[in-house]
Amino acid sequence: MINRPQPDEYSTFAARYVDLVGNGPILEILEYQQQSTYNFFVRMDPGKAGYAYGGSKWTIKQVLGHMADSERVFAYRALVFSHESIELPSFDQDVYMEKATFNTRSLEDLANEFKTVREASLYLFKSMTDEQTTQKGIASGNPVSVRALAYMIAGHEMHHIKILKERYL
Repeated sequence: MINRPQPDEYSTFAARYVDLVGNGPILEILEYQQQSTYNFFVRMDPGKAGYAYGGSKWTIKQVLGHMADSERVFAYRALVFSHESIELPSFDQDVYMEKATFNTRSLEDLANEFKTVREASLYLFKSMTDEQTTQKGIASGNPVSVRALAYMIAGHEMHHIKILKERYL
């Protein structure tokens, strides 16, 4: 079981994601999201997938691709920090988006990728000991625990799904 992280286990910026997650078991939340988010995207009209609500805003495909990329980064950090306490570089989402090819892919393909990335994250977190989940490292210049990263994955997804529902659909 992965317990909820304490406020000193993540940055003020990350709190906006952690705070979105309820007090339920995080692995169950992540499993639920895996299917619900997959369903959200595959049931969406593919004709809307290229829509962006503003000139500099990402398309729906780009948001989904960003969600998968961010989860990969968070899970990598969790893997590293569960074994060693080191410093890892920041993740500039805009730099990643500049080279991304999300808009050339189908929404279904991106949804399948997201589902697969989540499956890998679940295997990773399920394999960890309680001690490993409390290990910390430095990411983007801030201390963060492995369990905080699990909550950040869930909260980051909630954040983007909310924006999609409010501004895109």
